[in-house]
Amino acid sequence: MIHKCSMASADPFYSSPFSPYFRRHTPYFGQPDYRIYELNKRLQQRTEESDNLWWDAFVTEFFEDDATLTLTFCLEDGPKRYTIGRTLIPRYFRSIFEGGVTDLYFNLKHPKESFHNTTITLDCDQSTMVTHHGKPMFTKVCTEGRLILEFTFDDLMRIKSWHFATRQHRELIPRSVIAMQQDPAMLEQLSKNITRQGLTNFTLNYLRLCVILEPMQELMSRHKAYSLSPRDCLKTTLFQKWQRMVAPPETQRPPSKRRKRKSSTGGAGAGAIGNPTSNGPGPKKKMSPGPQNFSLASQK
Repeated sequence: MIHKCSMASADPFYSSPFSPYFRRHTPYFGQPDYRIYELNKRLQQRTEESDNLWWDAFVTEFFEDDATLTLTFCLEDGPKRYTIGRTLIPRYFRSIFEGGVTDLYFNLKHPKESFHNTTITLDCDQSTMVTHHGKPMFTKVCTEGRLILEFTFDDLMRIKSWHFATRQHRELIPRSVIAMQQDPAMLEQLSKNITRQGLTNFTLNYLRLCVILEPMQELMSRHKAYSLSPRDCLKTTLFQKWQRMVAPPETQRPPSKRRKRKSSTGGAGAGAIGNPTSNGPGPKKKMSPGPQNFSLASQK
């Protein structure tokens, strides 16, 4: 604990996530890998007492308000892909530690950066997510894969999209731990993996739950904003979606009307030009100002 405090005080860029000024003003142009270094350092400052406010402040510091986090990996029953929004990202990181992890950090080797108008993309084909587990025995899990990050090109330089594609994982146990074990049953237990593709069952269950929670974000936001009952929130949301499906948007109606008026005007004008001697009420309205009884026939 003393070591972590000394690191925080020695960091000139450190600012408490609970401070109202924790959003940095130091520009980060061209330093996406340094942002990952800071993300690792902030994760090391987590304690057992870190609550939802701490995790939300952590995600606010490093992720945009509309950020998405995508994980792809292959389990025994086939490939999996999970995408969660900004609201569910804090709970994802917290679920990693609640699953028995004591330390988490990311190693990037030879990352490639590409600059765009408003974003910076960091593509690292040799990235490793390292987690330390304390139970049932100390285990270091290295999850290797490709990490693609999209940062906003501004002074905050927060993550807009996070995509980690897992290739393989390795679980490492100290040799001294195995040498101390004489019980065959314990050795058999140590030989089994404690994660699936580097993720604990706690985190995997949360990702499966996010498949249900992600579409319900609109309902939960409406419930929080208007204090409606869950049934009323569902009725209101479904009714508005039905309205958008059966009724075209208002912005699409005026162009169609303008096109109709244009075509009718053109037709009337064409009729006036093609039949200049017509005395009907239509052409007279479209004729230029002049003598009402003027005609080409009378000029011959």
